[in-house]
Amino acid sequence: MAAPRRDTRGIVDAPELFNQVRFRRREPAPELRPYLEHYWLMDWDLSEPYASHLVPHPSVNLVFQRYADDLSPAPFDVEETGDAGFAEVSGIGLGLFTQKLAGRGRVCGVQFRPGGFRPFAPGRPVAEWTGRRLPVAEVFAPPAPASAVLDPAEEDARVAALDRYLLALGPEPDPQAARAMALVELVRTDRTVRRVDELARAEGLSPRSLQRLFAAYVGVGPKWVILRYRIHEALERAESERRVDWAALAAELGYSDQAHLIRDFTSTVGAPPTAFAAR
Repeated sequence: MAAPRRDTRGIVDAPELFNQVRFRRREPAPELRPYLEHYWLMDWDLSEPYASHLVPHPSVNLVFQRYADDLSPAPFDVEETGDAGFAEVSGIGLGLFTQKLAGRGRVCGVQFRPGGFRPFAPGRPVAEWTGRRLPVAEVFAPPAPASAVLDPAEEDARVAALDRYLLALGPEPDPQAARAMALVELVRTDRTVRRVDELARAEGLSPRSLQRLFAAYVGVGPKWVILRYRIHEALERAESERRVDWAALAAELGYSDQAHLIRDFTSTVGAPPTAFAAR
């Protein structure tokens, strides 16, 4: 595995996020790299509230978090709150994810590879977690005390705590998980992959079998993955270029026309491309 990726795809207004918080990506232990993209760490001490926005990747995340001002974003009751923090499993987010930050806080996150979460929780299809945020105790046994990950002052110690916890869960190699991860990586890196039937044919699967594989191991369908990665590209272009030829970009990304790209971009990001670029 290469070092953690450095791109900011999916982060809305990445420069502003990095101006507000201290954000890092770290590499997991070698035994975990086949399943994990990276660890991601954030710390902040803000004088004014700030809202971060993310167009999620097709990845499940395990997130340990602490909010010193008791601003808890958990959509469930948690036993560990306040200074102790809490941990949750966050399934793939289908829409724009917004997180409000205030005061001081710390997050230690694990981003699994698309398809890489199932070996840690083999009893249930990953689609069951999609669009949901659950306390870690409902997914893993034993759950990790959030304080064990969040307390160490040294960043290396926090990374080591994440390694220990995930290795103790004992993920088993799964050929179907590896197949799903390879297919998602193909979609991410190869712009010529534009249709589900083409992807299925290249893998020697029927479209129905491909759909079942993605539901069980990725958590969303292959069409959703194709569109999400294309929206990431469109978002990156909108943020980095002064003038974007949206008709040309739609064709480049495999859309039948500009209107389809604009509709998908607007429904995902919450604003039309031109309005987003102007903002």
